[in-house]
Amino acid sequence: MVRFTAVGLRYPSPDGRPGPEALADLTFTLPEGSFTWLLGASGAGKSSLLRLMHLAQMPTRGEMEVLGTLIRPERRGSLPALRRRIGVVFQDFRLLPYLSAYDNVALPLRLAGRSESSLRPDVTEMLRWVGLQGKEGALPQQLSGGEQQRVAIARAVVTRPALLVADEPTGNLDSHQARRLLALLTQMNRLGTTVVVATHSEELVRQFPAPALRLDQGRVAHHG
Repeated sequence: MVRFTAVGLRYPSPDGRPGPEALADLTFTLPEGSFTWLLGASGAGKSSLLRLMHLAQMPTRGEMEVLGTLIRPERRGSLPALRRRIGVVFQDFRLLPYLSAYDNVALPLRLAGRSESSLRPDVTEMLRWVGLQGKEGALPQQLSGGEQQRVAIARAVVTRPALLVADEPTGNLDSHQARRLLALLTQMNRLGTTVVVATHSEELVRQFPAPALRLDQGRVAHHG
């Protein structure tokens, strides 16, 4: 499902020269249908690794395979179709403020060319699944932080992604909302989606035991 072999990532410095490696010699495999915690201190490289996994960033060295596809810079034309099979949940929600909850969730399906009549049942079901039935017409600023994050979850999974990555999705939520969000993610995993969740919360890891990939200064410190 996800396989990294000696992967490194180097961002350019402000003067345009290559900077130090943000990630170095990452080698691991995440099986299809797995749930994995991504752990590590701030600055360990968690967000950079997730950017590689959802193909927002290309590695500067090594070999990376996502959803059975070997990622090569010269084959960038194939990446949009692959990205549509990957759901992403951000800590800061990234909802479009001028769109209702319904329209935020419907957006990926519309971008994929789905007709309004065919997408309506899926969007309605996803909002019901995350507990937001009756709030379809609400704008993001009319929703609580927990409700906004649940809209973001619904938007990420409405396309039935094969891979779902979440970058500190509970960082802005209280403990009750965080547990509810993780219950949704684990339910998605039970339905067959491979899930990777970055978190600082050791309490959540204890409440939802699963294999973990721990980073330390851009390198794999533990996997298992």
